[in-house]
This record gives sequence, structure tokens and C-alpha cells, in this order.
Amino acid sequence: MTRFFATGKGSLMASFLLLLTLFTSSLLITDAQIGVCYGMMGNNLPSKREVVDLYRANNIRRMRLYDPNQEALDALRNSGIELMLGIPNDNLQNLAASRANADQWAQRFVFNYYPSVNIKYIAVGNEVNPVGGSSWAARYVLPAIQNVYQAIRARGLHDQIKVSTAIDTTLIGTSYPPSKGSFRNDVRSYLNPIIGYLVYANAPLLANVYPYFAYKGNPRDISLSYALFNSPNVVVQDGSRGYQNLFDAMLDSIHAALDSTGIGYVKVVVSESGWPSAGEFGATYDNAETYLDNLIRHVNRGTPMRPGPIETYVFAMFDENQKNPELERHFGLFYPNKQKKYPFGFGA
Repeated sequence: MTRFFATGKGSLMASFLLLLTLFTSSLLITDAQIGVCYGMMGNNLPSKREVVDLYRANNIRRMRLYDPNQEALDALRNSGIELMLGIPNDNLQNLAASRANADQWAQRFVFNYYPSVNIKYIAVGNEVNPVGGSSWAARYVLPAIQNVYQAIRARGLHDQIKVSTAIDTTLIGTSYPPSKGSFRNDVRSYLNPIIGYLVYANAPLLANVYPYFAYKGNPRDISLSYALFNSPNVVVQDGSRGYQNLFDAMLDSIHAALDSTGIGYVKVVVSESGWPSAGEFGATYDNAETYLDNLIRHVNRGTPMRPGPIETYVFAMFDENQKNPELERHFGLFYPNKQKKYPFGFGA
């Protein structure tokens, strides 16, 4: 580097421009990996049009919607924002019942908007657990996915719009070390056919990954610095792979769990990750600011098991005052008055 600079002003300027280009490219790549979840469970939130404008003003290029709110879809037209469109759990039975129902749903909420609304994913159900409180919905997830997929495929859009479902990490039975990650035995009969579909359709699994809840549940064994991406050294050595943050370890345990089924390769998109600023143990403004800032910076790097950008949706856009328990009201990046809660941004 010293020899390069010593050749004169022209070389110095060339070097500067090269570094500036690389830095700018890095920012754009990082920005492109980050989306933000738009929840609406508040009685003091801005209009849907104002929210879309706020996304654009802050260079947030991806949005997750939890249901096909038509006012939000109208506001998204020609915005350039990529969309993960959710189907709530209470709609799954209807969509699983018949292909005709799925065709009707797709016409109303997808084909009437696409491509002016850039729908990239359809998330069929969220955090359905076959042995948990949402067990009633488990039987409907795969047939609903298949019916919606066939509706999308019939229009020739199955390569542009991927149909999947969002899981949480409670379905993981073994997560330590990450390379030994595996799904719980009591959910395998539910998950394996879904994974088979994802392989067939070349669609990613959507996963909600929250180091906060892992830390809150076991602060004795999980250090705060490890959960916040702040650990200066490797905390978990897993063979040749070293883990300095819990997010990578959790995500790689999902990668390993998918691989261990032997069904085929499936990419993972992080459909939620966040840290609350109040409401319970470890939920402070400083912790949330640190986690979210570091997460946004980190996603371009990949994990030890799967290097490369990690498409990630931050939870959530706003504090939502109608959610329960109290903790759930404090995940916002913005206050309902559209002011930033934290000083960081998403690049230029």
C-alpha cells in the first residue's frame, strides 16, 4: 500500500476512488439485505401512505406485512419496496380447503397488485407449532402453501414469488453446538413434508431468530456481549468454526437442522429479528440500540456455516401499543410519530 501511494497524486486519487467505490458498494449490499416488519397493532400509527413514505425516506427497501392489508398494498404501488406478504394463521384453513379458495385469494391480493407491488415472498402462516398453542393450524400449513403455490405457478410467477412459511426457533431440539442442530422429534412429521416442498419449489424457509429471548431465558450461560454482537473473542468453538455472536450460532443451528434431514438444500431468510427497548429483563434502550445497529451491519457477512449475505427483516417498524404482553410493545425502530427511536440508519 505504501508503494502504491508513493507513485504520485494520480495513483492516490485512483486509490481513493477505488476505496470509495468499494465502501459504497458494501453499503448498498448491506442495505439490500435488510427489511423491516410493518406491524399495525397500534391505535396511534401513521397512515399506510405515510409509512411507505417513511420506508423510502430511510432507504428501507424491503417490508414484511403480516396480512394483506389493501390500503398498505395500494400505498406500496410503484414504491420499489420488495414485499414479504403474510397470510395470518386464521386464514390457513380456508386456503387449505381448496385450490379455488387459493386462486381467489391470489387474484385479490397478489395478481391485482403485482408487479406494481413488488411481491417477493408469501409467508403462509407465522410460527405455527404442531405441539404448541397453534397446533390446530398445523394440519393446514402445507396444503395452504401448496394451493397458493399452484395459484402462483398457474400465472408463471413461481420463480418471481416464492411461497413459504415462517417458523420460530422453538422447533429446534438441539442447537449446541450449531453443527449438531436438529429439529425436535415431535415436529419432524410436520416439518419434513414442508422442507420437501421448499426443495421442490426452490423456496427459502423463513425463520424468526431472536437472540434476545435466548439470552433472557438463560443469562447465566449466555453473556450479554455474545447476544449483542459485542464479544471480542470466539465464544463457541465448533470444530473449525468459531462463533462470536449468538445470532450466527442460532441461524447455523437451523442450517444444520435442515441439512440433517437429508431432504435437500434449503436457504434460510431471517423473517424477524429484534430487541425490545423496555418491558422485561435485558430490554433496555442501550441494548436494543446496540443489537439492532450491529445486526444491520452484520447481515452482509454471513455465518461461519454459510458465508454470504443474510436476507433479514428487523422487527419492527413501530412500537405497537395494542400488543401484549408489555414487552411486545417496545420493538419499534420508530415511534408512532415517525421519529427515529435510534440514531442509526440504513445507508445512503
